[in-house]
Amino acid sequence: MCLLRLPAKNGGIKINRYHQFKMMFLAQLKLTLREKQAWFWGIFFPVILMVIFMVIFSGNSDEEFKTEVAVVDPSPNPASEMMLSQIRGLPVFEVKSGKPVTRDKAEEWVKDQEVDAAIILPESAETSSVLLVINKENEQGAAAQAVSGILDKFVQQANLMAAGASPKYDLQYESITSGTNELDYTDFLLTGMIALSIAQGGMFGMVDLVEMRRKGLIKRLRMTPANMGIFGLSDMVMRLLFSIVQIILLSLIGVLVFGANLYINPFTLIIVFLIGALSFNALGYFFSSFSKTTEAYMGVANICSFLMMFLSGVFFPIETMPEWIQPISSILPLTYFAEGLRESMVYETGIATAALWAGIGVMVIWGAITFLLGSLLYKRKAIAADR
Repeated sequence: MCLLRLPAKNGGIKINRYHQFKMMFLAQLKLTLREKQAWFWGIFFPVILMVIFMVIFSGNSDEEFKTEVAVVDPSPNPASEMMLSQIRGLPVFEVKSGKPVTRDKAEEWVKDQEVDAAIILPESAETSSVLLVINKENEQGAAAQAVSGILDKFVQQANLMAAGASPKYDLQYESITSGTNELDYTDFLLTGMIALSIAQGGMFGMVDLVEMRRKGLIKRLRMTPANMGIFGLSDMVMRLLFSIVQIILLSLIGVLVFGANLYINPFTLIIVFLIGALSFNALGYFFSSFSKTTEAYMGVANICSFLMMFLSGVFFPIETMPEWIQPISSILPLTYFAEGLRESMVYETGIATAALWAGIGVMVIWGAITFLLGSLLYKRKAIAADR
């Protein structure tokens, strides 16, 4: 390794910081390119992760919602027959077996989750209630909630018809966005997954420093005029190259495979990307400074990655989270990195935006503090080793 052939500290030749950085960067790049695992974890794993989550969470927004239900008509009568005819006419309901069944059979289907719900029609024209039976395990599920809401509206319409009245008001639905273009959830999820992949690349990518220390390479490096802060910075910048490949590759997959829409503001994107990627590289550099083994490093990185994955608005807006969690989300760097990428890749937000710079400021603070702490810990270990 060319870094180990630098002159000794005592009486040696002084090398300027730029030359140190250049030599260290090239050496780190050559070592990384030779490592097949680095290619997998830096490039292919983020792609696999994004595809899995995009398939799970994005779905197909063009498909109409449908739910399968069982209908029970315990005692056929004019009221129940009218309701049965109307239920069959609702496009969202698919009646299992195409005809009413016994209550025992319907409840068996609900318990076995063969249907989303069972609708028990009135036993007589005088009975005023319609019973909805759902599986308790899926009570808070999207299908159960949708069936309950649809059936409630259906009953209200039936009440109006029974009273001989016609609806006076109706509810119309319209969605708007803060951007100037038509957007959907796939766009939101894609930018969140890009932010998560780059963040994980930074947090997990510095594990090679732990391995270098275990093999004694860091100790040998300290015996040279090399500056450990420059050494860490060169590794961070080298990891930045992987992040550039990541954002290009993931964006192409999101647009070409999942049909996402990107409306990019280049200047905003460059600033958000550079600061965000370097901040998470600094976080990984900090983890490596106090981790004695690869297992310890990966444990810390996994905990941080897991927490930020679900608390930073990657999959769902932070506003939908419980109120007591939102303050935690507001201090995490991934929150502002994901928001910054959405602003620059989806909403075409200009660079002169106060909220954007506030988020950038949070990322800069995280990056600067963790990098300085990491450099300080490496320096202290160097002093302890010299003694």
